[in-house]
Amino acid sequence: MEALAPLASRVCPWVAEDPVPDEDRPDEDGAPVRAMPLVLRIERDEPATATALLEAAAAAALALCLDERSAPEGEWFDAVAAWAGAGRIRKLARRARTSHWRAVQDVPGVTVSGLVRALVPGPVDEVPHEVRRLQIGGTDVPDEPAGPVPDDGPVIWLNPHVEQSTGKAAAQVGHASMILATVVAWTGGDPDDVTAPVVRTASREDWDTWCAALADPRAAWERHGVAPVRDAGFTEVAPGTVTCLGQVRRPG
Repeated sequence: MEALAPLASRVCPWVAEDPVPDEDRPDEDGAPVRAMPLVLRIERDEPATATALLEAAAAAALALCLDERSAPEGEWFDAVAAWAGAGRIRKLARRARTSHWRAVQDVPGVTVSGLVRALVPGPVDEVPHEVRRLQIGGTDVPDEPAGPVPDDGPVIWLNPHVEQSTGKAAAQVGHASMILATVVAWTGGDPDDVTAPVVRTASREDWDTWCAALADPRAAWERHGVAPVRDAGFTEVAPGTVTCLGQVRRPG
C-alpha cells in the first residue's frame, strides 16, 4: 500500500499522517498526464455481462496496486507511486478481443477472471503499441439481473441518477476499489479484505442518504462505511459528479 500513500491524504485526510493540500500537489499542466489502462475483454460472440466486467475491473485495478511488484523496491513501485501522487488517479478503459486480447497479456499488468487486464500506469502518450491500437469506444455490453448483495464485505455502488458506458463505469469502479482499500488500510483494517468487491447500482433512496452524509467524509465512513469517487468531468458526466461509492458492509 505504500505506493498509494499519497492517495490517503485526499480520500481520508482525517487519518493521513501528512495531508497534502490540493494546491501543493503536482501541477498537471506542466507534468505528463498519467493513467492506468484497463483493457476489457469484449468478444463479438457472447460477451461477458457488464456486471462481470465491472467486478473484474475493480478487482484488477486494486490487484495491481497491491501486487508485490508495486511495493517499495518492486519494479512497478515508481510508476504506481508517481501516478497515485498526481492530482487525479486517471484510468482509461479500452476494449480488446481475440488476438488483440492475447497480445496485451504481454504488457506488464494483472489480469482478473480472464476479463480485464489492468496495466502499469504511465504517461498517456507513451502507451505500448499493443494498447494504443485498442479502441476506447464501443464498450457497452448487455447485462443481466445481478445476484444478491452479501450481508458484509465490500460493495461498489453505481450512481442511479446518471448513465455511464461500461467503459466509463469500469474506470470509476477501479477508482473505487483503490479508494476503499486505502481508507480501510489507513483506518487500521486489512486492504486484502476488499480485493473482490461486488458491483451494483444503488437504490435512489440509499444513494441519496449516503451522498447527504458525504458533507462530513469521516462521519460518512464511520456511520455508513462509504467513500466516494468524484469525477473530474472529462467525459460523460459533469465535473464533481459522484459516480460511485465504495462501501464496507459490516455485520449488524
